[in-house]
Amino acid sequence: MSPTRATLLACLLALLAGPARCQQTDLGRAAARALAGRRGSIVVLDVASGRVLAAERLDLAGRPVRPGSTLKPLVLLELLHSGKLDSRERLVCSRRLRIGTLRFDCSHVREVSELDLDDALAYSCNSYIAQVAARFEPSQLVEALRRAGLDSPTGLANDEARGRIDLPQDPDALKLAALGARGVEVTPLELVEAYRKLALRKRSGEDPLARPVFEGLEHAVAYGTAHASSVEGMHSAGKTGTAAGPGPERHGLFAGYAPAGRPEVAVVVYLAGGRGYDAAAAARPVFEAYLRERSAQ
Repeated sequence: MSPTRATLLACLLALLAGPARCQQTDLGRAAARALAGRRGSIVVLDVASGRVLAAERLDLAGRPVRPGSTLKPLVLLELLHSGKLDSRERLVCSRRLRIGTLRFDCSHVREVSELDLDDALAYSCNSYIAQVAARFEPSQLVEALRRAGLDSPTGLANDEARGRIDLPQDPDALKLAALGARGVEVTPLELVEAYRKLALRKRSGEDPLARPVFEGLEHAVAYGTAHASSVEGMHSAGKTGTAAGPGPERHGLFAGYAPAGRPEVAVVVYLAGGRGYDAAAAARPVFEAYLRERSAQ
C-alpha cells in the first residue's frame, strides 16, 4: 500500500467526525508542530484522489487572502499555452519595480539580471512577471485563473468562502493581478487544489509546454526562494508568496508538491503575519514526515 493511501485510511475516521484536524498520523502531527501556536493553516492533499491527508485550521484555509507570487506558475502556464511567451526568452530584470504607488522591487541577487522563465520562477522575479503580464488581454488572465479553480470552493471545509478574481481595468491593474497583489483573492484550499492539478499534469507527462514551469518550481525549492522547504533525500517543487492584506498585516504562503518527479502529496501553508520564506520553512517538517512514511513502506 502506498504511504499516501495508508495515511488516508488512517485519517478517514477523523475526517468523518469533522474536517478540522487529522492529527493521529505522522503528517498530522508534523503539521501541528510546524504551526506551533502561530496563526495559520496547513493542508495536505493526496494528489491522485484529492482527499485531505492532514489539516490544521481548515477554517482559516477556507478564508480568502491575496495569493502573492504563488500565482506566478499559473500565469506563466497560460502565456505559454496561448503562444504569447517562449520559455527560452530572456528578459532583463529592472530590480526596482513601481506599479502605480506600489513598490515590488526584486530581492534576488544582483548577479541574476537576465532571466528566462525557469529563472523567473526560481527567483520569483517580479520584474519579469510584470513585463510578460502586459501581453495578456485582461479577460484572458481572469479566465485562466478561473479554470485553475481559484474562485471555486473545494468542498474540503465547512463554511468555505469563494475566491474573487476581478477583471483588470487598466495595464497597472493587470500587472498587479498577475503578481497576486491586487484584484485577486483565493482561499488556501483553492490554492492547494490548483497546485494538486499542476501535480496531476506533471504526473501525466502529457503537457510538454509546461516543462519549464515544473522545472522552475523544482529550482525554487532546490536553490531559490522556496529553499526553506527543501528536504534532504527528496526532490520537491513549490512556490512562496508574500502579500499584504486589506490592512497593514502581511501574510506568507507556500504551495507545492512532492516528490517532484511523480507527485503524491500537495501542500499549502498559510501564515498570518509571516512571509513566504516562513511558510516554506513550515512546509519542511510536513515533507519530512511524508518522506519518513514513504521510506517506511
